[in-house]
Amino acid sequence: MANSTSTNLKLTVQATGENSGTWGQFTNTNLLILEQAIGGYDTVGLNATTGATLTFSNGVLSNGKNEVIKLTGTITTNVSVIIPDSIEKTYMVENATSGAHTVTFKTTSGSGATWSTTDKGTKVLYSDGTNVLEGLSSTGNLTAAGHILPGANDTYDLGASGNVWRNIYTGDLHLSNKFKEKGNIVDGTKGNWTLQEGKNDIFMINNISGDKFKINLLKVKGDL
Repeated sequence: MANSTSTNLKLTVQATGENSGTWGQFTNTNLLILEQAIGGYDTVGLNATTGATLTFSNGVLSNGKNEVIKLTGTITTNVSVIIPDSIEKTYMVENATSGAHTVTFKTTSGSGATWSTTDKGTKVLYSDGTNVLEGLSSTGNLTAAGHILPGANDTYDLGASGNVWRNIYTGDLHLSNKFKEKGNIVDGTKGNWTLQEGKNDIFMINNISGDKFKINLLKVKGDL
């Protein structure tokens, strides 16, 4: 019985009795391909008008088998990055191309995930063997099953002065500037407060002194 090839990563599946004296070479190559699929990184330069077709050659390392791919090059029209049909695999793909045109990561015959003309972000993608779908992107919706924490304390912003979040939905709001080098710009002091909601009132708790305050609310009657 002759060797065969796996469907997704094109590994060499060795048949019993085959490859006398060379089975170790096939095994080592398979391990390198698995390493490439789990944590491999490659930069793929796109053609300005045609994009790129990633390779999945049988039994050898190929650029389409990498887990992380960075797309580069200057594109002058909408392009596609194509993987073969029937491949089931996950990817982390960064669109680092230049040019205000879309990039679509897709299978040969199916649909794919598309970066808009201004989107130069990173997407987590997966191919189900028919289409390429988007699991997560830096510009799409993010649903977290746990905490989302910044990489350093009192270092990064949520939004910017010219790029604000529309609405914020939260429970209790905790406010503190104790980690800043200087205090506030009014009296220079530092504070630590918690805003909490009551049935009829909104309360502020001073977490340093323990004092509790009720915000004075003026009910609006009728239309303004």
